[in-house]
Amino acid sequence: MSTTRAAPEPSARPAAGRHGHDTGPARPRLAWRDRLHRFDSRYMPYVLIAPFFLLFLAFGLFPLIFNGVVALRNYRLDDPDATGWAGLGNFQQLLGDEDFWNALYNTFGIFLLSSVPQLLLALIVASLLNRQLRARTWWRVGVLLPYVTPIVASTMVFSVCFSRDFGMANWALGLFGVGGDDPIDWRADKVHSWIAIATMVNWKWIGYNALLYLAAMQSIPRDVYEAAAVDGAGPWRQLWRITVPMIQPVVVFTVILSTIGGFQLFVEPMLFDLQAQAATGGPNGEWQTIAQLIYKVGWKDLNLGYAAAMSWALFLIILVVAGINTLLTNRLSGGRSR
Repeated sequence: MSTTRAAPEPSARPAAGRHGHDTGPARPRLAWRDRLHRFDSRYMPYVLIAPFFLLFLAFGLFPLIFNGVVALRNYRLDDPDATGWAGLGNFQQLLGDEDFWNALYNTFGIFLLSSVPQLLLALIVASLLNRQLRARTWWRVGVLLPYVTPIVASTMVFSVCFSRDFGMANWALGLFGVGGDDPIDWRADKVHSWIAIATMVNWKWIGYNALLYLAAMQSIPRDVYEAAAVDGAGPWRQLWRITVPMIQPVVVFTVILSTIGGFQLFVEPMLFDLQAQAATGGPNGEWQTIAQLIYKVGWKDLNLGYAAAMSWALFLIILVVAGINTLLTNRLSGGRSR
């Protein structure tokens, strides 16, 4: 009688390794297409954004750090021997510098005359462009034309318009009986020079901010306005009670942007001066901004250490004012929405 042996069942356990340890199933080698796909999905985004950060490190972060070092040193181009560690000496000099406080006062004045009317008019213009108008695309493109105009060219034109004897500004005001035989000298005092420079700034940036507001308004459902109209809310009330609170993030963005631009104002007051290379902002500094003063101290007086300290002071002032403006804008927008 013969017996048949059953074949051993295949073991479910993986084969033991060289030293008796289980090595598990062998992983298949990836094809070059799979490796390329993995590299593309995992690493290619970092490769694409790396040039920006490399350029920022070379031309952004390094000059910023170097400027901070210069602000703490005595650094004069006209006297290379006058060097050494100054500590906070350059910043202490700012506290008693009348030119710095005059430039700060001028910068605040021009900023208020430009930014506040600029953003209010931009809201109104955006609200009008958001309606059903004939040739609506033409109007929307038209408000952006001042922004695409070269700033030097537009500033030179405005500088001629605000001349005392043959300027179009005095001619237009004379039609309403303002000035007459005694035309306004726009470069004689602070208020008139501030108004002239603020007009240049507003002309250029109202359309740009209006398109930002218009893009945000496009996302507001029409049902909201229809319900408000049924409740008896007019266009003006809809603008301040519905539109502004619903586009609050864009409003905050434009407030911060206008704050930074307003405190860095340079080209308009620079070219408004008949002697622009002096960067004095008028005979007695009537409209000299902080940016002009930094340029004058650094590249006319050749005192780079003191100019660097002014730059950092301006940076801190912008941070404080931008933060205050953001808080006020959020509070006002939140108050209108209630």
